[in-house]
Amino acid sequence: MTGPGASDRIGASGATPHRRRGLAKALAIRDRLARNILWAAALSAPLAGFVLLLAAPDLDAMVGTHPTHFWLVFSVAAATGVLALLLSEAARRRLDARVFFISLAFLVTAGSLGLHAVVTPDVLFGGNAGFEVDVPIGLIVAALLALVSSFELAGVDVARIQSLATVATIAALAVWAAISMRILDEPLSAGTQDGLLLGLGIAGLVLFAAAGARFFLLWRRRPSVLLAAIVSALVLLAEAMIQIAFARDWHWSWWTWHMLLLLAFGVVALAVWREWRVEGSSADVFADVYLEETSAGVREVSVLFADLKGFTSFSERVTPREVFAMLNAYFDAIVPAVARGEGGTVDKFIGDAIMLTFNTRGDQPDHALRAARAGLALQREAARVQATQPDWPRFRVGINSGSAIVGLLGPRGARSYTVVGDVVNVASRLESSAAAGEVVVGEATREALGPGAAVESLGEIALKGKAESVRTYRLVSLP
Repeated sequence: MTGPGASDRIGASGATPHRRRGLAKALAIRDRLARNILWAAALSAPLAGFVLLLAAPDLDAMVGTHPTHFWLVFSVAAATGVLALLLSEAARRRLDARVFFISLAFLVTAGSLGLHAVVTPDVLFGGNAGFEVDVPIGLIVAALLALVSSFELAGVDVARIQSLATVATIAALAVWAAISMRILDEPLSAGTQDGLLLGLGIAGLVLFAAAGARFFLLWRRRPSVLLAAIVSALVLLAEAMIQIAFARDWHWSWWTWHMLLLLAFGVVALAVWREWRVEGSSADVFADVYLEETSAGVREVSVLFADLKGFTSFSERVTPREVFAMLNAYFDAIVPAVARGEGGTVDKFIGDAIMLTFNTRGDQPDHALRAARAGLALQREAARVQATQPDWPRFRVGINSGSAIVGLLGPRGARSYTVVGDVVNVASRLESSAAAGEVVVGEATREALGPGAAVESLGEIALKGKAESVRTYRLVSLP
């Protein structure tokens, strides 16, 4: 038996809450299916148009000029090169193998397109065989790199191979350019060219399709505009490989694969620009593409906290402008010493406090020693500044080492690359327990420093929020 309240709710909406939830879910599924169908139709439209041109040769008219081809392809090559640089820098910042291999794919594509533009007949040079095969060969290498990037490349040491691999890629492009412009100086026969382009087209189709399928699965796990753009680009490039094999030179069917390249890399460029607008220029624009271990990986790290003891009382005595000037004077002195000097990363500023992390990229096995040196350097630089302003408060430092999650935290548009775990909490508590001018370290950090470090035991102290007491040490000096 239902009461008046229940009947009123049903009557007011026409359905029970359960049915409304079911209806909302059904509508969401319908909308998602409609978007996917529209997406698939948009991606297949260029291939359908190409088939139409082949089926109706009268429509496949000769069009365009050699200078038009040169400037179009050269512009796409330049834009692709810029994307390669952005991806390479993102890979360097986070040591992410997926982003690194994608950057190499863009670099190879930019090089092959640039060479294809340079050897445009009757613009800078005469026609040669390289004009026909530069792009498909470059795209096959790019497709292979894209396929490699679709895997979880946890064991790849980007810090070790990035510079060497980039230089090797550029050198290989230079060698191929010499071969293309010097050795392949005569056009291929029609039969040889058709057979070669068909073989390259099939190989490229298979590789791009496989890479697209794997990135599609990645997009299903974490939907994002950037991943959708990459999937779209891979599908369009697969279609371009088909069209390269069957198109007639300088006809509409030939120009369509050029347009597909422009569209493929244009889609990725637009997605990157959109992410830049959402995330900001200094944020992780390629965050949605990162490997799992980059987005949220477990690493051994050291965390340093420092703040000014007596900051609150000092702020009460002086004007906000004087507080601001004091903080800038301190941070201008200590940040270069602890960040650039010891390779620490400034995680965040919190008023008068600073949090620094070490080994967040996994490339600092001596992170505890770096953090300890940074702590002592911070106190030296702060003492130098404070000597000229004796009434300013002094820094206290806490350092702790251990396992933590390193990755992206927060919603889109406000994400930060940070460290999360008990090691952070303990470092903060150690800093709070230190006296002005001191560097206090935890047990794990002291053990990592070895017997050469001069420390003074502070015994076991109870830290706020910790069930068990923690053994702490005052760091005096290092060898």
